[in-house]
Amino acid sequence: MHIDHTSLAHLRQRTSAKWRAYPEDVIPAWVAEMDFALAEPIAAALHAAVDRSDTGYRWADEIPGALAEFAQAEWGWQVPIDNVIVLADVMSSIAQSLVHLTDPGSAVVINPPVYPPFFSTVEKVCSRTVREVPLTRIGAPGEERYRLDLDALERAFVDPAVQAYVLCSPHNPTGTVHTPDELGRVAELAAAHGVLVISDEIHAPLTLAGATHTPFLKVANDVNDLRAVAAVSASKTWNIPGLKCAQLVAGDVVLDALRDGIPIEATYGVGHFGVLGTLAAYRDGAPWRGEMLATLEDRRRFLFDSLEAMDGVRMTWPEASYLAWVHFDGLGEDPALEILDQAKIALNSGPAFGSPGAAHARINYATTREILESVIAGIGSVVVGHAS
Repeated sequence: MHIDHTSLAHLRQRTSAKWRAYPEDVIPAWVAEMDFALAEPIAAALHAAVDRSDTGYRWADEIPGALAEFAQAEWGWQVPIDNVIVLADVMSSIAQSLVHLTDPGSAVVINPPVYPPFFSTVEKVCSRTVREVPLTRIGAPGEERYRLDLDALERAFVDPAVQAYVLCSPHNPTGTVHTPDELGRVAELAAAHGVLVISDEIHAPLTLAGATHTPFLKVANDVNDLRAVAAVSASKTWNIPGLKCAQLVAGDVVLDALRDGIPIEATYGVGHFGVLGTLAAYRDGAPWRGEMLATLEDRRRFLFDSLEAMDGVRMTWPEASYLAWVHFDGLGEDPALEILDQAKIALNSGPAFGSPGAAHARINYATTREILESVIAGIGSVVVGHAS
């Protein structure tokens, strides 16, 4: 069976956040959960665990080796297994890095529009201060791309209050895949000013045709005295976020501080099923991932062409992941509210991603062609209604 041969009625039987946050007359196209069938190797591993009543505490000793093999095969990135710390998820990995490698009250740079928990994790969880350095938008309408503003980053890093930079690579929500030259310059600037780089690479295995992901720590190996970590996970790519298993890869300069600082209690946030699912994903999930990426490429093109045909709608071409960043003219500060109210389609509100998110919404297109057609039709009805 093809991974997305399923019906809306069947999907509504799911009990995860995507399918329970809104009433049943709403089509959810918001949170980063796929509508695809679970990869068979992962399903088999979880079923086998249930069959043997294997539901105890996690044993994650095999995860670093499995990640190292996957990273070497996928990106030519040599991950030292002794530098891998297994934690529950990427955001807790970012939080642990900030808590143990920066000072309370220090400033942390982020690049809006960006994943909303970056704001709350820095400020509310870690008691640090957000310093915004927005991405810069280049290109003509229909060809717009978002890129790092390296000059603005340099100006921010000069400030001694800035101790860390949380890099989203690939970037959520714009789908930007940063180039090796850009990442190399970030590494040089950060090392020059003593800034810790935390690279969130959860969407890296979701890089689509036409782009190539470069692991930040692979670039960082060429820069002396750079303080850097990378947070990775199988959760987004293989649709297992509820299982809880991420990997924090520490650069040599910060490894001892993290190993000494992160309490063992934090590592027990990792789920046993997360470990089993992650091992199955990294070791045996390639065929499913290949089919999934091909499906996403089809949906990406279909959504882009459909939205670009609408007056006043501009979609940024995503180079990675299954999340589309879309600008709407005439639908106010938060177009997602209008679309939910009038079309019963749930999108992510653009303003949640920072001030550059005004007049934007994020659309999850990891779904069936039929459901995506309904999402597009609903959006179109709202756009036409406001234009008339």
